[in-house]
Amino acid sequence: ASVVAVLGAAPPAAAHGTLAMSTPAAGATVSEPLATVALYFTERVADNAYFAVTAPDGGRVDDGWTHGSPKPLDQPVREYLLVDGKFEPREYATGFPAVVTLAYLPAAGQYTVSYLSVASDGEPVRGTMSFRYAGRVMTARQGWRPPTAGPDPSLVAAAEQHATSGHGSGQSSGGSAAPASSPATPGAAAPAAAPADEEAAGPPGWLGVAVAVAAVAAVAGVGGWRRTAARVGGRAPAPRWPWTRRPAGRAVRPAPAGRAGVRAKSPGPASREAARTSGPRRSPAGPGEAPGNRPAGGPRLGDRGLALLVGALVVALLAGFGLGRIGAADGRVATAAGGGAPTTGRPVAAGDGHQHTPGAGAHTHPGDGDPAQAQVTGTTVGAGGYTLKPVARSQPAGVNVDYRFRIVGTDGRAETNFAVVHDKPLHLVVVGRDLGGYQHLHPTMAADGTWSVPLTLKRAGGYRVYADFATTAADGTARPLVLGVDHQVPGAPTPATLPPAQPRATAGPFAVEMVGTPTVGATVPLSFRVSRTGAPAPRLERYLGAYGHLVVVREGDLGYVHVHPEQELVDGAARFWLTAPGPSRYRAFFDFQVDGTVHTAEFTLDLG
Repeated sequence: ASVVAVLGAAPPAAAHGTLAMSTPAAGATVSEPLATVALYFTERVADNAYFAVTAPDGGRVDDGWTHGSPKPLDQPVREYLLVDGKFEPREYATGFPAVVTLAYLPAAGQYTVSYLSVASDGEPVRGTMSFRYAGRVMTARQGWRPPTAGPDPSLVAAAEQHATSGHGSGQSSGGSAAPASSPATPGAAAPAAAPADEEAAGPPGWLGVAVAVAAVAAVAGVGGWRRTAARVGGRAPAPRWPWTRRPAGRAVRPAPAGRAGVRAKSPGPASREAARTSGPRRSPAGPGEAPGNRPAGGPRLGDRGLALLVGALVVALLAGFGLGRIGAADGRVATAAGGGAPTTGRPVAAGDGHQHTPGAGAHTHPGDGDPAQAQVTGTTVGAGGYTLKPVARSQPAGVNVDYRFRIVGTDGRAETNFAVVHDKPLHLVVVGRDLGGYQHLHPTMAADGTWSVPLTLKRAGGYRVYADFATTAADGTARPLVLGVDHQVPGAPTPATLPPAQPRATAGPFAVEMVGTPTVGATVPLSFRVSRTGAPAPRLERYLGAYGHLVVVREGDLGYVHVHPEQELVDGAARFWLTAPGPSRYRAFFDFQVDGTVHTAEFTLDLG
């Protein structure tokens, strides 16, 4: 009954409704004009789903969408569904299309379709699909205006609520499902999150552990009981197990006196022969039993013994369940740290405030717990079992000090095992509460786990210091985290006024243009083009392993998002995939390198 009760509690699997294929295909080059783009999902998208098509110049060219008629997929696809902490495969052969109308194609280059929906099980379905257009330039019809509306707020709220409630580790369905014939096919949303050998692994991991533990306990108990019965019936006296009752009729020989707690010596050969020829020993009847009512022969499991055995099996099963669940949870953490998604160029939510791109394992990480924090982090000093502990929480204005801190685990000891991410084991980002004074620093760590870096803060006021790092687990996987702590510069603060939102900024001798429209809840492409007045466009160099880095900080709570670009330039620009966390004002800091020097362009994003 206990087994049935525990196993019956397992929730059923449910579809995620991921993107299975598209027309044109993702990554395809199209030479003829297009009127529509069809995206085929493994289930019908929500009626209030959001679709937007971004042209190479960053403007929108979509003109509404409709549901299409279901059709067979080119090939069956496999989705991996999280069931009891383990990914289970399920195959789909029918596609349910959303047909997006294109108003026109204003230029040759890359077009991106962004989508946001919620699947039947509540999981967010969020991602992008891109294709290149190489045909003739088209013009919009008379009077057409590009759409400006973002996703339905209720859709965004539903997606983020589910993504931060512990379902599926927050993973979104940001890419095509895997073809049934190849779990490891690029573009598969789940195989990267689940080892290939889990496909045929059968029941959930915790179940296997629980059943194994229970089976071992049962075999040991029954086997021991049977051996005891055999020995009593033929060759040796029964061991005096607490749950074994002896046949009535003969008193038990007392233990030898003088050495309390010491078992009597084994009988000699003569004694053993006597015991063998004289029949089984008998012991007094149990409480409330008449001696004459007890059968002679082997030992019996009475009520007390049976209860103890059943209780042991139940405890073993529950212990196995607990151990398995712990292992599953650890596996989910490792999955999230490892990327949790294929290299499709579409972010997929997974847990630390970064938003990566193809070379880094495309994913985005949920934040610190409530729906409004869905894609940000750094708002707490502790997370994931680690705490950021600075040596000092303030410093004088305009003075260069050695900022020192440690990353401390739950055992109170400083962590020293960090993974190198983007060429550094730890990135320290400092931003003022007025969203000014941005600095991206790289401290060094001493043998005792103390980090240090020179820091100068020119103006009085409050600041937020973010430690952006990844620890290395015992199995070698990296777990990324961002911790944030307040820092003060005494004196009368003079907050800077946040400049208005505009797509252009200057950084030293360079002009930087942001191409694209950040959208709350939807993943959209943002490209940054760097130019220099009166000179050819500068050649961007890799900085920390990429063609730039984008840090986005939210006004108010200073929620933090770190975005990494595609591994290669797209039409000469650094391209990022940003999922704006929620309505607010943000400050975006774009770091890039030219001729060995790092520059930062700053932008205000008004998504209120």
